Amino acid sequence: MTPKEIFFELLKKDGRPERQLVQYEALQMALGDPIGGYLHNGRRPGATVTDLWGTIIEWPADAPGSMPHVTEETKVIKDITRWRDYVHAPDIIANCSDEEAWAGFRSAVREKAGEERLVAGFMATGIFEQCHFLMPFQEVLTNLYDHPDEMHELIDYITDFRIGYVKHLIDNLQPDAIFSHDDWGTKDALFMKPDMWREFFKEPYRRFYGYIRSRGVIAIHHADSYLVPIIDDMAEIGIQVWQGVLPENNIPALQKQLDGRMVLMGGIGAAIDREDAGEEEVRSYVSKALNEYCPGGHFIPSITYGLSGTVYRHVDPWIDDEIRKYNEGYHLPRFNVRVSASDITGGLALAKNVSGSPASASGSTFSEAAVSEGSRTILDEISEALQEGSVDETVSAVQEALDEGISAQEILTDGLVRGMNQLGEDFSLGEVFVPEMLRAANCMSSATEILKPLLAAGSGEQAAGKVCLGTVRGDLHDIGKNLVRIMMEGSGLEVIDAGCDVSAEDFVQLAIDNDCRLIACSTLLTTSMGELERVVAEAVRRGIRDKVKILIGGAPVTQEYCDQIQADAYTPDAAAAARKAVQLLS
Repeated sequence: MTPKEIFFELLKKDGRPERQLVQYEALQMALGDPIGGYLHNGRRPGATVTDLWGTIIEWPADAPGSMPHVTEETKVIKDITRWRDYVHAPDIIANCSDEEAWAGFRSAVREKAGEERLVAGFMATGIFEQCHFLMPFQEVLTNLYDHPDEMHELIDYITDFRIGYVKHLIDNLQPDAIFSHDDWGTKDALFMKPDMWREFFKEPYRRFYGYIRSRGVIAIHHADSYLVPIIDDMAEIGIQVWQGVLPENNIPALQKQLDGRMVLMGGIGAAIDREDAGEEEVRSYVSKALNEYCPGGHFIPSITYGLSGTVYRHVDPWIDDEIRKYNEGYHLPRFNVRVSASDITGGLALAKNVSGSPASASGSTFSEAAVSEGSRTILDEISEALQEGSVDETVSAVQEALDEGISAQEILTDGLVRGMNQLGEDFSLGEVFVPEMLRAANCMSSATEILKPLLAAGSGEQAAGKVCLGTVRGDLHDIGKNLVRIMMEGSGLEVIDAGCDVSAEDFVQLAIDNDCRLIACSTLLTTSMGELERVVAEAVRRGIRDKVKILIGGAPVTQEYCDQIQADAYTPDAAAAARKAVQLLS
């Protein structure tokens, strides 16, 4: 079979592909089409540009790609209640209808694809991503709670644009498939409760992928995220191939659950895409993945990135060769795997969402373990109000506690911090998501404004310790860092936020200048992992290593890497980072 024929067999519920595809070999990605070139608007390494929506896009010369630079000062949507005043979609029809340009591009792509590959139209910046290109990520998630009507309207506007975009792309490119990007989570959790995703994004994506399918075009969705709780929804709305499936999703369990309704493409994570990755390590990793995932069927082994090719080019040939070696063996499909609900969720407390009983998108985060009504104190009420994300109720309860004569320190420790700690534990368990954490942070901020003068005039107690926090040089991601800051401040720590793209020298200098006893640094990119080691080395060079602890984190980081570079600790998420920071500073 040709790669194209194998791909078509994989799409059939009872298809019989003769071998595994080698990563992206069946797809000829149509990059640089007239629409993409227009929307790209001159992005290139080393340049900062403003895209056609008004978002500032940065691309450091040493980074693998560009990132939106969205802050309170630079955000496009200044007021979500008046979003129509700020948001104006690019006019694709007026600017991307040169028939001669399309004919030339279409011919060139078809020639590259030949008879053996599918032409895949490429669409970056999906509906959710476009939202957080227009306003800070945190605001997008809290606005889903605080301004749901406006968010529905904005999402519908972006969806209409995307459907018009894909219609024009299909009309002019005449592709076999559309490859569309939108990340909906981290490597081990959704960004929001499953029901919140269903409320705001499921129907818009049903419209989008429904249109693609109505044109006879294959629908491929890229998201290198943990999406287990909404996997059935993805198949239902018309996604035929989920590309970017991380190993954290428990791929064999998903294959069993999907039963051929969707092809999973990925399974080879960024852990092996490193400058120092050796041949034996890469081959062993890939071989293990192939033997674990391929027998379940409807699977394409590939790097989990949203385009072909590893960052470190020496890695790709070893991946490809291991897949070819696997294909030389004799294999039978595996249909008798027994899978439990806990297998499907990877042990997280999201099983209820997979089984069809999702948590409420807008209800309380409290479970049956909440304090019973009869025994609740005002400090319990503060903790509960914070966990429920109600600023007004939190502030009111704090004021009531002060009126009752409870000290500001006790309110902070036994009310607010207790609530943040409980929320952090629930976050680590996958029972609470980023929006709830952000709303709680707003409650904490408003409440501590009331308490600060009283705390300063009280016992003179200072914060439990100072932390210098940031993402390392070469990485502009700040979502995880901001969440860590929220959790650390909620735990009583003083945080010096160095921001993003921070050099090792700046981390150490900030720690010295601010008398910080902990440096907390992270990266989301394998290309900048080496900067973590440089922070440790710089602390040694400046003679403060015995005085300062170093805490590291981020998607590609592991405990093994932490030990290798001789950092003091690694944590997998924001809540764990805050707990470990308190422990290291105690």
